[in-house]
Formats: sequence, C-alpha cells, structure tokens
Amino acid sequence: MPEKVYPYAQLAAFTQAIFQKIGCSAAHAETATKALLSADIRGIDSHGVARLSGYVRLWEVKRVNATPDIRIIHESPSTAVIDGDSGLGLVIAPFAMQVAIEKAKIAGTGWVSVQNSNHFGIAAHHAMMALEHDMIGWAMTNASPLVAPTFSIDKMLGTNPICVAAPAGAEPAFVADLATTTAANGKLEILQRKKQDTPTGWVQDKDGNPSHDANILKQGGALLPLGGDREHGSHKGYALGAVVDIFSALLSGANYAPWVPPFPAYVPMPAQQPGKGIGHFLGAMRIDAFRPADDFKKHMDHWISGFRHARPAPGQEKVLVPGDPEREMEAERSVQGIPLLDAVVTDLQELARRFEVPFP
Repeated sequence: MPEKVYPYAQLAAFTQAIFQKIGCSAAHAETATKALLSADIRGIDSHGVARLSGYVRLWEVKRVNATPDIRIIHESPSTAVIDGDSGLGLVIAPFAMQVAIEKAKIAGTGWVSVQNSNHFGIAAHHAMMALEHDMIGWAMTNASPLVAPTFSIDKMLGTNPICVAAPAGAEPAFVADLATTTAANGKLEILQRKKQDTPTGWVQDKDGNPSHDANILKQGGALLPLGGDREHGSHKGYALGAVVDIFSALLSGANYAPWVPPFPAYVPMPAQQPGKGIGHFLGAMRIDAFRPADDFKKHMDHWISGFRHARPAPGQEKVLVPGDPEREMEAERSVQGIPLLDAVVTDLQELARRFEVPFP
C-alpha cells in the first residue's frame, strides 16, 4: 500500500493543533502529542497518528473530557490512586508516572494505579520517563475486551500491554514493551488497510476456530493471548493479561475484564459499569534504593553486551536486546521522516478540513 513520508515536526504541529481544537489546553495538547507521536517515531505505527481520529471520535461522543481535573484520590508515601476525570490517557498516564517518580525519590519506589482514563498510547513512552532519573519504569494498562482467554469463545480481556524500561551506562536502555496477546489490535488494523491476512495464531472466529481474517473481530471473532493456543503457551499470555487487568483496574476502581470501555466510539458501551473508565498502572523504582546506580548500570552494560554477542541462529543476522528495533527505527525516522499509509493520510486530511487546520 502506498506511503508518504512526513517530518516529525510537521506531524507534531498538526496533531497538537487538533488536540487544541477539541478543547485541550496548550500544555495538555503538547503532552498528548509527544505520547502519540512517540509511537510513530519508534515504528509502532498502529498506535500513532493513525489513531488521532479515534480520539477525536471519543471526544465527539463525550467519552473523552478535553479539560479533565486529574487528581490523587488516595495515597500513601509510596503509592497513589489517580482519577483521570475521563481525560485523554495520553495526558493522564504521564501525570501518573510523574507522581510515581516523585514518590520514588522519597520512598525508593512509587506505584500509581489509575481509574477513569482512556487509551494511553504506547506503554514505553510512559515507562521511559523514569530512565532520566536513574529509575526503572513500569507501565501497563487494560483495554477493550477483544481477547478470548485460553479455551474461551467469549472476549474477556484486552491486549493489556506491559512495559519495563531499565537504564544502562554506555549501552542504550533496556525497553521491553509488549502486548499480552500474540498481536496488538493495531496490527490487525494495519493488515486491514493493506488488505492482508493475519499469520497463524493471531485470531479466532466467533465459534473459536482458528482464522487468518484480519477483519474477524468485526464478525464476532477474537484476538488470542500470547502463544496463540494451549500447546504454544497461550495460558501464559492469558495469565499475564489478567495480571495487568488486576493491577490496572481492580487496584484503582476502573472497569475490568469485558466491562472495559471499547476504543472505537461506534461500539456501544458495556451495559454494566462496575468501575470508572479504563485503568492504568505505573511504577518507578529508584536504583540506588537497591544498590549504587553506577554499579547497576555497569552490570547492565555487561548484561546487554553479553546478549549482543550471543551467537545468532542460522539465517539470523544478530541477537537483539529488547528496545533495539524501536531505537533503530527512531534514529532512522528522526532523519528520514515518518511514513504514513495513504488511508491514514486521507483520515488526517479529513480532520484538517473539519477543524480548519493545515495538513502538511
């Protein structure tokens, strides 16, 4: 499918203008833009500007509050619960992560669970905020119920990603950012735009049979937990997704399991709402609360170097460390620009016309 390439700065200016057009303050629009475009610049195209119109549609149906009163509703020296007041998760999650960092500065670690939020983009953006403070960052969120647990036909969980970011010294940081499903829903959306089938183990149809149809969710099908099926460990992906749901929602008072609000604005809200909005969980661990940070980072360098020098399997060029592909993509796209599929460009042009914002 054809692509056009746009400089980061142009897409950022456009995106920030759109967020301000729906009522976000300049500061919130800037925060949301940085979070959203961090996906594009790192090569996670499923979670970047391709989703901008989705956030606008949520605002249109009054599920996103552009001027939220984000506040702490419960806390201890090292923990907090935050009510996001139905704001953009792209704004709420960085706020929560900053709270976790500030608590870690005092208590050694900081842990924040969030209720009443919306989709927060890529988890790595929030977890990586801890790196510049010599802290290990954690970020996870529950999401729309699109995933059938092992042996189930019913969709009970979201893609429920987890990210852990740990600083190193001379080596780049370790950043493990993964969905607890075989593939994130955004990957299906990309295949739909390209009119391609899914690989084996990504999805099943409404009766629980394996499928390769990228549009199967629209026909009652489901995403599969990491592993795809029981023989390949899907029960482990199911368990990880459940852990994210518990940390993000049951600790905070957000909605959980099949009652999590769907991202597409046209999908009806669940009839039952046991909690408030979508939930997140963020954490920061001060390294010197465990050992001297320089010692840790020296050993992280040694650890990373060891993996880089592991012998690659036949046909493979090298062994990667989590975070390598995204870091390499960021270096490339920072210079060459961000490629967008024609379908995404058309979507953004429609936003430009509607809100009278020039599109590059």
